[in-house]
Amino acid sequence: MGSLFDQPLDRPEPDAPEAGSPLADRMRPRSLDEVVGQPEVVGPNGFLRRAIEEDRVPSLIFWGPPGSGKTTLARIVARGTASHFQPFSAVISGIKEVRRVMDDAARLRKAQGRGTLLFVDEIHRFNRAQQDAFLPYVERGDIVLVGATTENPSFELNAALLSRCRVVVLAQLAPEELITLMRRALADRERGLGDAAIEVTDGALEALAQLASGDARRALNLLELAVEDARTSGARELDEETLQRVVQTKVLRYDKSGEEHFNLISALHKSLRESDPDAAIYWLARMLAAGEDPLYLARRMVRFASEDVGLADPRALPQALAGWDAYHRLGSPEGELALAQVAIYLALAPKSNSVYRAYGSARRTVEERPADPVPMSIRNAPTRLMKDLGYGRDYVYAHDTDTGVGGLDCLPESLQGERFYRPGEHGFEVELAERLERFERLRERTRRRDS
Repeated sequence: MGSLFDQPLDRPEPDAPEAGSPLADRMRPRSLDEVVGQPEVVGPNGFLRRAIEEDRVPSLIFWGPPGSGKTTLARIVARGTASHFQPFSAVISGIKEVRRVMDDAARLRKAQGRGTLLFVDEIHRFNRAQQDAFLPYVERGDIVLVGATTENPSFELNAALLSRCRVVVLAQLAPEELITLMRRALADRERGLGDAAIEVTDGALEALAQLASGDARRALNLLELAVEDARTSGARELDEETLQRVVQTKVLRYDKSGEEHFNLISALHKSLRESDPDAAIYWLARMLAAGEDPLYLARRMVRFASEDVGLADPRALPQALAGWDAYHRLGSPEGELALAQVAIYLALAPKSNSVYRAYGSARRTVEERPADPVPMSIRNAPTRLMKDLGYGRDYVYAHDTDTGVGGLDCLPESLQGERFYRPGEHGFEVELAERLERFERLRERTRRRDS
């Protein structure tokens, strides 16, 4: 990578596509007026439009899914503010190259008074220490840093850098917005497919929009592929049937270790908790179709069976374990039906988080309170010495009593009377609450009788 001083000030526009580049690059918007979607960012009252017009663009982090316009907006910002545009990829470049570019930017600003917009794609790929290298240059104003990431910046960027940038959240494009972009490409003779002499039906455009899952780049490149295939085969129309031959499957936006992974598993978990089987089965199918490990989903539903159903339906845990075992034995696709069965069962089961709360309360007590000794009456006494020391003294064997309880206090003395498990009001726990009250009454009666 050469010095910034080697590049002429009247260089080609940063968004000029190379000959033979993909349709998505050729159709990249050249101004905010050409951008489709993101009205809160680029609309008449949008933050970015005002910042460009006033030439007061701060360092930015564009956070959004693939194809939402992160690189496009960075290029438009550079063009609108007359800054030198320096693109950079954290995937293929290291911090050494970044430092060299930033040093050049500092000299350029000192010598010519011209700022540099440093665009770092996939900025989350730099570790926390590497991100610190940007700080002094951003603080002095040598560069305007524009980072792009598909990952949540609050998790992936260090606090010092994040505090010096404005996070701009970009949404995935709606199907109608993708259709607008594709129609524009079909009509454009200079950069688009206007000379292709192929008529694309409304149904095909709608299908392409669904296939793209909100990704503008994918929508345009799929359109180009489909049009080229239709033209090669001599067809004059691209309809849904022709499209189906070209594009076989839908590629869902998904990252098994990133933001979207946690969004989807959260959606599944909360749909189950809300007792909504239709939403639960949809999110399960969505994750499986996107390539999630089915055994991960099986484990999460086992956890849900204890955390959110618990003893309101004691059959939920065996059902979840059976589904896990069934998938392990059958594999895909047959085993996926067992996971679907578990999801529907859990969604329709009565809910209780009493076990979850009871265990959490007990854990907090263990962590926060002194480790009190075990009451002498319920200690094991396998030796004569231990018996002489009082181990097991006053223990009552519950099976030898007419009430079935010995009236013992089994918690440490400082915790006697503490209640960790409080049954819920749904399902089988209604009966458990009655049992709990009955055993407490029996213990109290036994204590009074033996006192």
